[in-house]
Amino acid sequence: MKFDTPATTNPIDQLKVVGKSTDRIDGPLKTTGTAPYAYERHDVAPNQAYGHVLGASIAKGRIASLDTSAARAAPGVLAVVTAKNAGKLGKGKFNTAKLLGGPEIEHYHQAIAVVVAETFEQARAAAQLIRVDYVRSKGAFDLASAKSSAVASTREQADIAVGDFAGAFAAAPVQIDATYTTPDHAHAMMEPHASIAAWEGDKLTLWTSNQMIDWSKSDMATTLGLPKENVRLVSPYIGGGFGGKLWIRADALLAALGARAAGRPVKVALTRPFMFNNTTHRPATIQRIRIGATKEGKITAIGHEGWSGDLPGGGLENAIAQTRLLYAGANRMLAARLATLDLPEGNAMRAPGEAPGLMALEIAMDEMAEKLGIDPIEFRILNDTQVDPEKPERRFSQRQLVECLRSGAQRFGWNKRSATPGRTREGRWLVGMGVAAGFRNNLLAKSAARVRLDRSGVVTVETDMTDIGTGTYTIIAQTAAEMMGLPLDKVVVRLGDSAFPVSAGSGGQWGANNSTAGVYAACVKLREAVAQKLGFDAATAEFVDGKVRSGDRSVPLGQAASEAEIVVEDLIEYGDLDKKYQQSTFASHFVETAVDAATGEIRIRRMLAVCAAGRILNPKSARSQVIGAMTMGAGAALMEELAVDKRLGFFVNHDLAGYEVPVHADIPHQEVVFLDETDPMSSPMKAKGVGELGICGVGAAVANAIYNATGVRVREYPITLDKLLAKLPSVA
Repeated sequence: MKFDTPATTNPIDQLKVVGKSTDRIDGPLKTTGTAPYAYERHDVAPNQAYGHVLGASIAKGRIASLDTSAARAAPGVLAVVTAKNAGKLGKGKFNTAKLLGGPEIEHYHQAIAVVVAETFEQARAAAQLIRVDYVRSKGAFDLASAKSSAVASTREQADIAVGDFAGAFAAAPVQIDATYTTPDHAHAMMEPHASIAAWEGDKLTLWTSNQMIDWSKSDMATTLGLPKENVRLVSPYIGGGFGGKLWIRADALLAALGARAAGRPVKVALTRPFMFNNTTHRPATIQRIRIGATKEGKITAIGHEGWSGDLPGGGLENAIAQTRLLYAGANRMLAARLATLDLPEGNAMRAPGEAPGLMALEIAMDEMAEKLGIDPIEFRILNDTQVDPEKPERRFSQRQLVECLRSGAQRFGWNKRSATPGRTREGRWLVGMGVAAGFRNNLLAKSAARVRLDRSGVVTVETDMTDIGTGTYTIIAQTAAEMMGLPLDKVVVRLGDSAFPVSAGSGGQWGANNSTAGVYAACVKLREAVAQKLGFDAATAEFVDGKVRSGDRSVPLGQAASEAEIVVEDLIEYGDLDKKYQQSTFASHFVETAVDAATGEIRIRRMLAVCAAGRILNPKSARSQVIGAMTMGAGAALMEELAVDKRLGFFVNHDLAGYEVPVHADIPHQEVVFLDETDPMSSPMKAKGVGELGICGVGAAVANAIYNATGVRVREYPITLDKLLAKLPSVA
């Protein structure tokens, strides 16, 4: 199905199933521990052996010698695989460093060997017997030190220049010029990167934890030098990804290599330290923001420069992305620079670009509002735009940022906020409120599905789309149920298998809208096939309560498949509506914090998110997505920071004891409001996405609330008490 004209009224608009707060249909499996995650697939291949990965203990250099003889002779050992005996390996499109290093070492904990043994304990013990001598090279591990050598990335956008930024900024009567920093962040998902690999001749099956099945199938085939059709990935349940599982990592490759060497299935799970140093992370940023405005508060010049680092050949953290579209301003300058660092690979983490970018931009907006003497909400509203500031002829398909801000202010009690920082006290606590705008683009990607109708009237949906804890099973079932006029218990959803049609996958907030649109397309085709089989006009037939009706005639849906199952497949394919109209999602985030006047300890008391993100397919699971994102944003603001050993080039706090993350219990009250919105430019579902929007802006809202409470402005995340103590108001 080609989607190249705005959506009109269609069966989804009935909203009998779609749009309802529905319990996740995978919930019972998750809560009873019976959802089969990758490492737990004991049923899929007999006689599984265990692999344990050995990582490099230097950040840069080369292996001078590697002695595996003692490991090979250890009890239970079946095979030891290194770069020397692994055979020729290619390099996939989506990893920057080699997944199996040697002799050259590109980063700390780069995998250099996998030991396969009968038991996990035997594999782990034998891995410690491998003797490695290294020749260490000097590396670059500090973004601030490498900033001066940073260059424009060849992989990402070019610099943006509109009008005369330098002249307009210099002439502006009110200016701000400030620098903000965000540290390296870890995905820190609960489920580790894990895979089970089994070979049948030259065909490989991987049961793995992966967000993007087709990307990873292609990369695994490229790495192993196999035809793509010889690789199958299966990933029906994923215990958190946040972007860290968008592609294959060392666990998948080394399970495959280990299984080939041992001649039997092998399972590999990366240890917690490997999840931090071997896989990907969100890179640190340095951001300089300059804003010039009239005395009345109209922005005349806005400049945003960002610096981040990655391994050679890597990409930058595009923290300037949202500044292109969020606020008006005739004169604009945006530039991003990439420094070469020898730290573990930087890559996508929940809302890459906008999440750290808004942590800076939305503090700068508050600082500018204060200079102008304008309420922070009114300053943002004053500089709203309904068109792309770089291309004024290109309007937003939907843009309700002003409504997000106004309705959020009313609901949160913004009128009770003191405009003067440090004035509101409750006993020992300094109390403040903060606000920030949230922004994330709506991304379109073609997505396919296969639907089957059997004689009992059950519809089965098959697509390689994944569920990373987001509720994908449920919204896909809701879509099929709405389209075919069925209750949810008459729909079966099968996901996460590369044998199924290729979907958009889970990432970038694009999964829900695109994958359900693909199911919509397949169901349109199924409706046509059923109508034809039963002798109905497909254009006028109604699919209601498990029946097909037209006029006085009504036939059970399953009767169409009485002779044989009906199977159809289709995909959603997009035209250029996203080029004609800017498609984005918007939010306002409100936070109330309390800061101990004596110790500087920070407590978040309540949070509110108001989101405008197209049709909300399942408000219950969407709310869960947003409150989880809000919690993650609070962590980025207050505690999350990968501490870099700048001598040896690794992340020191590489476990959940040293890398602290917040939980919902840390925040007493979270509220989420979805504005009534449909976007016919987006897809037949008229939906967009909320999974990443929920984190965008949260960090700055926390920072702005802390400033309002204390009068102390912190521009270096995370905002820890040591950055507040010396400047807190004196205790009476």
